[in-house]
Amino acid sequence: MSRSLPGRAVGCCAVGLLASQAFAAEPGQLDRTILPLQEPARPLYEEIDARKVAMPQRFEVKAPDGAPNVVIVLIDDLGFGVPTAFGGPVSMPTLDGLAQQGLRYNNFHTTALCSPTRAALKSGRNHHTVNMAFITEMATGLPGATGQIPNATAPLAETLRLNGYATAAFGKWHETAAWEASVAGPFDRWPTRQGFDKFYGFLGGETNQWAPFLYDGTAVVELPHDPNYHFMTDMTDKAVAWIKYQKALTPQKPSFIYFAPGATHAPHHVPKEWIARWKGKFDQGWDKMREETLARQIKLGIVPSGTKLAPKPPAIRDWDALSADEKSLFTRQAEVFAAFAEYTDHEIGRMLKAFDDVGQADNTLVVYIAGDNGTSGEGGANGMFNEYTYFNGVQEAVADMLPKIDQWGGPETYPHMASGWAVGLNSPFGWMKQVPSDFGGTRNGMVMSWPRGIKAKNGIRTQFGHVIDVAPTILEAIGLPEPKVVNSTPQIPMEGTSLVYTFDDSRAKERHTTQYFEIAGNRAIYHDGWFARTIHRAPWEAKPRRTLDDNTAWQLYDTRADFSLASDLASKNPQKLAELQAVFLQEAEKHHVLPMDDRVFERMDGAAVGRPDLMAGRTSLTLAEGMTGMMEGVFVNVKNRSKTITAELDVPQGVVNGTVIAQGGRFGGWSLYVKDGVPAYGYNFLGLQQSNIVATKPLAPGQSTLKFVFAYDGGGPGKGGLGTLFINGEKVGEGRIENTQAGMFSADETADVGIDLGTPVVEAIGSEAKSKFSGHIPKVTVEVSK
Repeated sequence: MSRSLPGRAVGCCAVGLLASQAFAAEPGQLDRTILPLQEPARPLYEEIDARKVAMPQRFEVKAPDGAPNVVIVLIDDLGFGVPTAFGGPVSMPTLDGLAQQGLRYNNFHTTALCSPTRAALKSGRNHHTVNMAFITEMATGLPGATGQIPNATAPLAETLRLNGYATAAFGKWHETAAWEASVAGPFDRWPTRQGFDKFYGFLGGETNQWAPFLYDGTAVVELPHDPNYHFMTDMTDKAVAWIKYQKALTPQKPSFIYFAPGATHAPHHVPKEWIARWKGKFDQGWDKMREETLARQIKLGIVPSGTKLAPKPPAIRDWDALSADEKSLFTRQAEVFAAFAEYTDHEIGRMLKAFDDVGQADNTLVVYIAGDNGTSGEGGANGMFNEYTYFNGVQEAVADMLPKIDQWGGPETYPHMASGWAVGLNSPFGWMKQVPSDFGGTRNGMVMSWPRGIKAKNGIRTQFGHVIDVAPTILEAIGLPEPKVVNSTPQIPMEGTSLVYTFDDSRAKERHTTQYFEIAGNRAIYHDGWFARTIHRAPWEAKPRRTLDDNTAWQLYDTRADFSLASDLASKNPQKLAELQAVFLQEAEKHHVLPMDDRVFERMDGAAVGRPDLMAGRTSLTLAEGMTGMMEGVFVNVKNRSKTITAELDVPQGVVNGTVIAQGGRFGGWSLYVKDGVPAYGYNFLGLQQSNIVATKPLAPGQSTLKFVFAYDGGGPGKGGLGTLFINGEKVGEGRIENTQAGMFSADETADVGIDLGTPVVEAIGSEAKSKFSGHIPKVTVEVSK
């Protein structure tokens, strides 16, 4: 005899009752608003022989029947006027093909900046709601700007994972608080704790495509010794392998892929064969290109007939006014950028082909967002051979960059392009990335394709959309409810509006009717077709144009008749402007936008803006051999101050070589190293000036204490100083370092003991395995003055 006693396991509490219901219900009847789904209470038995007991129904969390695979593709820094699918000059066949078999959204918006767009996209909530007012590296202590995604805003990936999806993210992340990006964690906001079973990519805002600093989950990736290595191909290879492996083992389990290349964010790194395809294609310059793009956009129906080009910012010069040298350099910059975009799209196509190879392309919903913001104008008037000059307040001259034109895009460069191209490639709009108060910063082309679920082909949808609409759209398409509780935390409701209503009805009434925009004081409001905005600061301007409470420079546009924001109606309709300004303040207060913060480079000083710092209050850091991969945000700040490095070394017999400790790489950094037994200190100022202080004698075998002392001149940031080397207390070298980097060394090069990962600070020592110290380093201490 057997008798199950479920009551003994359930008890009388509400959780027990829910579990009992879950055990008895069919999968389609489960309450999916509370995640994870509660496992049922296990029956109790009096029968002692398992052969005599009927096997209970197995509880397993499964996605709804017929649930599609979901792929979100997010390109970086690609403006509305770049891809051919939206009338641009750059061929992107994968995007074109998806548009032909699906829908193009020409009224879709981002936040105008990297981290905010990504956090909003994956949560379905506004970027201030998820504490991402700016990029993670410049977070503050204010609510809405802390850079720490709250548990109350669970990402889409976690919702899908807890509903039976396999999940994976590849490429750029840029959503982990800077002080949490180390071996010390916490790992709550790393990808594998934000809903993804698999992550392969980089945590920061950009990476060297030829020599990236990568994680597989939370483990640092050792790069292959391949002279042709490029991260775009590598991440695609890893994604294809994961898709095929997952489908081989569990073909019935739908997958969610977040595929976010570092392209086309600087540095613009592209294989030479792709660059060669674009030779001469931009000789007409950015002004003529804007006109050509607008004509194509109107012909395609992407832009309404009669649309005018919005005025350029006054700082953007006319192409015809440039010198021959400027035109030569700038056209090369555009050729490399276009090649980067085309190459990236090719790799995206290769990734998507994996679903075709496993026979599931027909039931794969692809959301391809052509840009997390507009094309970047951060390259300034001339572009940059090394983008880190921008972050350190150094202007690169055309005459200095022109001799390096043939290297542009290769491993020797870390390049960005002139800001005129940003306006040109955001056609027909006037502004660019970092400017949410213009559609050049926020309007990005978006394509959705789902052969089994979207009947319309080659359609255009004009309803207002925003990145916060993507998560609700995907949930509705799958047939999943928005969760109310995730991992025991009640959820802030999603703030986006599903776009499923547009799938089969191109004329459906717009449902997302109000949307604020704000980044560092640049702000705007969309409401019932009207758009009010103020340009508070251009990306190349060091200071805001006015105070935050100065509302004298607002503009007003009727987007229903003015696609490009070319005709300011503020003086003709001041009442409507005042109405929209009031709506902005209401939305700003509701979503933690207030108080606004228009500081930008000042935010690099975490202490000044209330940002946590692992090194806060500390003036020394003691490390040892093997401690590597320390991002700048988790290392003691050695910039603009005196420092002392003391290393205890075990020196073997024979010739000794390698890095003792280094920070940064080829495009800026410093290194204490040994070459042919002789210790030295090298300072690489932005790849422009290499200073080496070399000892007059070698290290003797056995135990030695190597010390380097840098006495900073003072008098402001970025100054020089005197460096002195000591071996066992004896002075063995001295020299001047005339210039130092004031702002940052790198977004992805790290501080490492016993090796120099990534690119080399000192070319003669090299990087990766070549730079490994051939002795041992029991202890190294970095001390700085206050």
